[in-house]
Amino acid sequence: MPKISVHRKPFIVGVMGSHKDEETFIKQAQLIGEAVAKRGYVLLTGGGPGLMRAASEGAHRAGGLVIGILPNERERPLPGFPNEFVDIPIYTGMSDARNVINAKTPHVLIALNGSVGTLSEIALALRAGTPVIGLGCPEFAIAKDYDFIQVTSVEEAISAMETVLDQYNGETTIRGTEEPIL
Repeated sequence: MPKISVHRKPFIVGVMGSHKDEETFIKQAQLIGEAVAKRGYVLLTGGGPGLMRAASEGAHRAGGLVIGILPNERERPLPGFPNEFVDIPIYTGMSDARNVINAKTPHVLIALNGSVGTLSEIALALRAGTPVIGLGCPEFAIAKDYDFIQVTSVEEAISAMETVLDQYNGETTIRGTEEPIL
């Protein structure tokens, strides 16, 4: 297995999606996780099963670092949390309230097909100024007022991720803006 190599202050890319094993989206999540790792970025997921696990697996197999923001406490195990590909499990004990961490921590969030948890992460991220790339997500009329990028393929999602991250100037701002992103 390749050795993990992380930049001193790497970009963090959040990949959010369903906790269910949805065959159509599993391969997409794996490819996105792999792309994140191959670029030296850190992957952040909800740390559980389904698309979270698939993205984590892709990053892990490519030698990347995976952070899982978990809903449970260490002393109260939850089946599938953390999945076996999470390198750094963050036990929050916050249930769905952890979505705030998932939404505000990454420099960019890639949202795959999901349910209300993913929807809340999208809304929280947009509200916080975190750019969101939607793949397999419905279009939201309100999203036009925010930094929501709708894509239709893994290749487009990766290209959009690179474009967003290329705009960062330092840790917390995007070039051309004066207001902090985080």
